Parts: sequence; C-alpha cells; structure tokens
Amino acid sequence: MTNISYRAVNVEGVKVFYREAGSPGAAKLLLLHGFPSSSHMFRDLIPLLADRYHIIAPDLPGFGQSDAPKGSNTFDSIAGTIDRFTEIVGFDRYAVYVFDYGAPTGFRLAVKHPERITAIISQNGNAYEEGLSEEWTPIRAYWREASEENRNAVKAALTPEATVWQYTHGVADASRVSPDGYSLDNFYLARPGTETVQLDLFGDYESNVALYPTFQTYFRTHKPRLLAIWGKHDPFFLPAGAEAYRRDIPDAVVKLLDTGHFALETHAVEIAAEIRDFLG
Repeated sequence: MTNISYRAVNVEGVKVFYREAGSPGAAKLLLLHGFPSSSHMFRDLIPLLADRYHIIAPDLPGFGQSDAPKGSNTFDSIAGTIDRFTEIVGFDRYAVYVFDYGAPTGFRLAVKHPERITAIISQNGNAYEEGLSEEWTPIRAYWREASEENRNAVKAALTPEATVWQYTHGVADASRVSPDGYSLDNFYLARPGTETVQLDLFGDYESNVALYPTFQTYFRTHKPRLLAIWGKHDPFFLPAGAEAYRRDIPDAVVKLLDTGHFALETHAVEIAAEIRDFLG
C-alpha cells in the first residue's frame, strides 16, 4: 500500500492543498491537473509511481481544496503561486506532468526556471495552435468580445452534464470511468464564487495561446526530455498538438491512447508504465 499524505501550505496568503507520496530522497515529480479537476485526478497514478519517485500533486488555486487565486483570476497568478509553492515544498529540480490547465501553468515555470525542469510529461497538455479543436469556438468569441452574452454562452461548460461529457467523450467503454472524479468536480464547481473564477480563466486562456511562441522557443532552446501521451479522442486538444512537439524537440516521445480527455480514468496503468520507461 502506498502512503499518501494530504497537506496544505500557505503561499503568500493562498492556501494550497497537495498530495504527497514517495521518498523525499527520490527523483521529484510534480503533477499539475487541469479543468475542472483537482489533484484527485491522480488518485490512481500516484500509487503506481510512488515506489520510484517523490511525488507532489497540488490543487491549483481556485480548484479542489485550494483557495482562489489572490488578486486576479489569471494563469499568471496561478503559475506565480505554484512557482512559489514548489520552492516552499523543496522542489528545486523536478520532472513535471502537465494536463490541460496544468500545461500553461507548468510551461510558465519551465520558461522562468529552465534549470529546474528535468523532464516533461504532457498528457493532453497543449502548446500549439493546431492542437486546439473547434470546441474552443465559443471561448474564442469571448476572447474577441468579453460581452455579457459571450460570457453567458461559455457558462454551459460549467454544468454537471458538461463535466460528465468531458470525462466520457471518446471513451470506448464508459463503464470504466468512475463517477467519483466528475462527481467531485461538480461538487467543487457548485461552490459560491467558483463560477466567477472559472469564467475569468476561460477569458484569460487567450494569454496561454499568446504564449505558445514563447513556450515553443523554450522547447527549441532547451530541448527538455518530453513525453507527449495523449487521449487521441480528446474533444478539446487534438492529436496534432501532441505530434507538434516533435517540431521543436525532435527526440520527443509521442504516444496516442484510445481514450478521451481524462486519459487517466481509463489508462492509468498504461500511462504509469510509459512514465517509468521514459524517466528511467
């Protein structure tokens, strides 16, 4: 049995909750979740890796058990808090697993501190325009005009039905998707104030796309070891986004899985095996 500790630290006024497992002397692995989830999404992965790695998985500010971002609901704010969080918990050099929102968060850390990143595992974590699907059309409209009408249009993504769809779309056998994940996400989404945080982040996601050239320059310049492991039926981030990493990192390893966006729900064992082989 893997011993997992559940902790929280104060990061300049923001409570950041996190899960921790493995030996503090082992190679470090930071797990960064995405929308609308929390570190709970790693519940199956952590026990499969904790014998070899020191793992820390925080809830991003505004998600799960962590406080909302301090000051403004932006990805810069989230990344700044997680950057300081890694310093507080002693993650000075680490591999980073990025998924969905975790990608623009983790890539901001890599650009700022390239010397700290030993490797990147991108599970449906996008950094290329060609990786964005048509599902982004309503949000792109919100970027062009932050009107009340466009803001209301993207609220559909915050409904319980939308959360279930994110978990089950593209999955060959939906009975393999535990209801625990999307039920917990919907509980957190229903809390007072959460809608404002999430709508603000939808609007600010444009800042991530604007940073794609910066992220790609980092990839070309520093050539980090990178594994792109992707649910190929993801309705949001297309397989082209995984393949694009090879343009900037020719030695990047790309694996496409027969599943959807939340690939860990159905393929945790396969992803863990690929990570162990990749990181060594």
